[in-house]
Amino acid sequence: MCGIAGIISNNSNHVSSERLKAMATALAHRGPDAEGLWINENKTAGFTHRRLSIIDLSDAAAQPMHYLQRYCISYNGELYNYIELKDELKKNGYSFSTNSDTEVILAAYDFWKEDCLQQFDGMFAFAIWDQQQQTLFAARDRFGEKPFYYFFDGEQFLFASEMKALWAAGVKKEINQTMLLNYLGLGWVKNPVDVSTTFYSNIVALPQAHFLKLGLNSNENSITQYWDLDKETQISITDAEAVEQFQQLFNTSVKRRLRSDVEVGTSLSGGLDSSSIVATILQSQTSNFKPQTFTASFPGFEKDESAFAKQVADQFHLQQHLVTPSAEDFADELEKLFYHQEEPFQSSSTYAQFKIYELAKQHGVKVILDGQGADEILAGYHKYIHWFLQEGKASRELEAFRKNNIDVEWNWKNVLAAKLPELAAVQLESKARKELNSNAFINKEFLKEQFDKKTIYKPVVRRLNDLLYFNTMQFGLEELLRYADRNSMAHGVEVRLPFLNHELVQFVFSLPSHLKMRNGFTKYILRESMKNSLPSSIVYRTDKVGYEPPQQQWMQTEAFGDLVHESKNKLVKEKVLNKEVLQQPVIAKAAHDAKNDDWRTVCAAQLL
Repeated sequence: MCGIAGIISNNSNHVSSERLKAMATALAHRGPDAEGLWINENKTAGFTHRRLSIIDLSDAAAQPMHYLQRYCISYNGELYNYIELKDELKKNGYSFSTNSDTEVILAAYDFWKEDCLQQFDGMFAFAIWDQQQQTLFAARDRFGEKPFYYFFDGEQFLFASEMKALWAAGVKKEINQTMLLNYLGLGWVKNPVDVSTTFYSNIVALPQAHFLKLGLNSNENSITQYWDLDKETQISITDAEAVEQFQQLFNTSVKRRLRSDVEVGTSLSGGLDSSSIVATILQSQTSNFKPQTFTASFPGFEKDESAFAKQVADQFHLQQHLVTPSAEDFADELEKLFYHQEEPFQSSSTYAQFKIYELAKQHGVKVILDGQGADEILAGYHKYIHWFLQEGKASRELEAFRKNNIDVEWNWKNVLAAKLPELAAVQLESKARKELNSNAFINKEFLKEQFDKKTIYKPVVRRLNDLLYFNTMQFGLEELLRYADRNSMAHGVEVRLPFLNHELVQFVFSLPSHLKMRNGFTKYILRESMKNSLPSSIVYRTDKVGYEPPQQQWMQTEAFGDLVHESKNKLVKEKVLNKEVLQQPVIAKAAHDAKNDDWRTVCAAQLL
């Protein structure tokens, strides 16, 4: 919804309108509709805000917003259940002068204090200054849909939606060399041990599902986790009951995420997740609302999904918009993509998503519903099949997956991993360390100095839920949410994710594994829920693509080859890579191929 930034300091020289304006300018793309700035009387706290107007388009809903002559907020996101919370707060004596969800957050904080976070169904990152207590309260949503970065040197605390706003305020770029090493050697864009780590050693990400308190006079500086997924508790439920409850929760999530004072559209990849959202929108509407849909097309590419997307669009008689990114577009816009992402990313799939959100903007659609999160909570990736089989279902399910053209390798190592999960985790960690240490092109001195054994971590997986939890809450999902946030906000478009309603996610985690995988299919309960709503060719698709462009072809172009050579030179000069790498030809790989070294080289060089 917006871009937020602020400065807190006892030294009034740090809290200036010039610095705040510079931060706001760096975030202008996130909020093209308006800009606001506030500094308190003693110049110890200052907020700025770039607005993307979605709910209550009036000037009364502008930010930074004040409440009860005590609080001031700078807020990014959407509170989807703000209508229900507003009614409850009115019953407790609160009154409201706007129709915004921003004012609801302020009243909720005054009433419940930090426990207000337990009431929220939404995506958010916000900071509230309490002038009476001289304290800052900042929080981030449960899954990390909205970003919150900060810099704190003991004298000044700066926060922002994107790191470029911190740099605009004078924070220096200090590369986290261990993160750089792990990305080049393993492709990791997060630290699995500490989710607050970024690629910049002096900039911290507030972890998802956490809040922060900073006292100006009390020297209080604390970070607290306010919510977590329960992956242990399993409920007893019939298949029919599970499907019915899943449908109810998903329908509620979709309906709430349609609340908007501007037009809402949806991405439509042709996969099950985005198609399910489209079907649910149309089934849950009492009006004749039909969302515009946006699809990436790659004609002639074997993994092009646009034909599947067209089936869904045709079934529901929807207006479908197509974008066809080319190798030339990719080369021309790669620098822009890096600018908005700020940190490395896994593949050119990020660019395909970037172009879809740009397409939405071109057609005047400010809000897009998208399917991120479904694969992590519903076990949609094929990599999860091994862990499902290791629960003891191998003999029954292995052949079913193979009949569905999903090639699953299964041998004595998998059986051993099931019996000795702790040993399996140790072996996987050892394998990652060996992969890192055996990289012939990483400078050995750089490797020796920056290698940190503690950052090489694999979870102990006793059952499927363990790995789903790890990917949802620690290592996997949040990087995809970062891509979506930066790609959408680069174009002043808000992305909303119905699969990440926390009640829905907790329900899915409480289900037995056979409701996530069964009969050779992943995402079993979603397929059962949608089998009467979507074409069977969509419901029972077993290939897994996900915004995949023809990256291998794109990497073979002269323009990309020049970029690889330039990037290698830069990393050799910085003594990150050995000079022998300069003699190596470009090795073009598909988006999700392992050891995509040349792609990583290009991304890594953008940090320097």
